[in-house]
Amino acid sequence: MITIRQILKSDNLNISKVIRQVLIEIGVPKKGTAYSDPELDFMFETYDKKRTIYFVVENSGKICGGAGISHLNEADHNICELQKMYFLPSIRGKGLGDLMIEKCLSFALNNKFKYCYIETLPYMKAAQKLYLKKGFSYIDGPMGNTGHTSCNVWLIKKLK
Repeated sequence: MITIRQILKSDNLNISKVIRQVLIEIGVPKKGTAYSDPELDFMFETYDKKRTIYFVVENSGKICGGAGISHLNEADHNICELQKMYFLPSIRGKGLGDLMIEKCLSFALNNKFKYCYIETLPYMKAAQKLYLKKGFSYIDGPMGNTGHTSCNVWLIKKLK
């Protein structure tokens, strides 16, 4: 049984393991990506702030993925970022990426964000295909300051 819910403090260790496992699986550089983000071990605390949220996906009680929204660091107050959306192989292909984006964008709209930004890597083609399907468009350069210097594909969506 798959459940999507807001992150709890007790989820910190499990979600950090899932994210790192997926990042290793897909071969991302450990530097300049989410892999080296200091908040990866403190996801609950990171997203326990105004205008931020992180959702986890549970499959039969086991954390298998997640995604979040937060203000884009060093950007205009009306720009958010879709962050740390990763799923274990066991739950991929079930429409959860689409659902998680919808939940995150709904939260963003309810919190008065006007744009949503995403960074990714060139070889993450399935993710890019989903982002384009959800109305994101490619842009020519990075926005804000995520610290993800290895991510060189950028997208944005105007929220309605």
